[in-house]
Amino acid sequence: MQRNQGRREGSPFTGLGPVFVKELSDHLSSTRMMVLTLFVIVFGALPVGFTLQTLRQVTQSDQFLFLRIFTVEPEQAPISFYAALTFMIPLMAIGLGFDAVNSEFNRRTLSRVLSQPIYRDALLLGKFLGGLATLAVALTALFLIVFGAGLLLLGLPPRGPEVARGLAFLVVAIAYGGVWLAVAMLFSVIFRSTATSALCALGLWLFFFILWPMIAQAITTGFAPSQFRSVDEVLSLEAFGQALQRLSPGTLFGEAVIGLLQPETKAFGQFANLVMQQTRGMIQGTPLPFDQSLLLIWPQITGLIAGMIVVFSIAYIVFQREEVRA
Repeated sequence: MQRNQGRREGSPFTGLGPVFVKELSDHLSSTRMMVLTLFVIVFGALPVGFTLQTLRQVTQSDQFLFLRIFTVEPEQAPISFYAALTFMIPLMAIGLGFDAVNSEFNRRTLSRVLSQPIYRDALLLGKFLGGLATLAVALTALFLIVFGAGLLLLGLPPRGPEVARGLAFLVVAIAYGGVWLAVAMLFSVIFRSTATSALCALGLWLFFFILWPMIAQAITTGFAPSQFRSVDEVLSLEAFGQALQRLSPGTLFGEAVIGLLQPETKAFGQFANLVMQQTRGMIQGTPLPFDQSLLLIWPQITGLIAGMIVVFSIAYIVFQREEVRA
């Protein structure tokens, strides 16, 4: 019996390791990576420096003092460090992935690579994992720099719960960057021009960062009744508005960060917080245990990871159907 010529032999991930190592090495040694890292460090150093100056003047005891470095909005700069990361991480991820595939096609090297014992599965996944690992290295370095600066200027070591919440925040930040890396790679697969893929990725980021909150607010206002007749109606409308807002990766990231780095957070939404305090007897300002905070933000974390997988799967399907011969 003749072997079926349409069936692949071996694992579809053959060659994944070499592709991953090459992408990681290229990213870490590239001028683009140095520029992006310098941009992130400089842009993030401003709110961190002002926040540390503010925290050094705090006299009362605070068991989560290190976490305030990420969330406190200093008077000198109208932005906190985590808000700056909401802005910077997508730009860094897009910068790493907007030409991941189409640059290979334009250099006429894609068909040569695929002529080797490397399947498309391994090529695309290796490029994605290489970019994600590069992003993880940069964010980990930034995280350690911030904690080191806090240790030097505050003169106090972080406590165990603060370290655990900080590491969880790092994982959430990497997942958030993975969503935008997958988006950038999707446009890199769809468009042959690197400029077009970069503009589309940046345009989508600007849409979710600037326009979508206003659109979601307008839609929520349009569904609001002229007069609320019960508390349940108010809660339902607030939940509907939050569901619309959470279609944006930035909203999911922001809520996950607030739930982790502000342990006093027990619910999202001003009215929901008020109702919980009145009906469940919760004392305002008391922190949640770490495991309860994880349960609170688990839907946001799941949404970020699911978004990353879905967008990468779309890019994978499109790439499998494309003609790559030069």
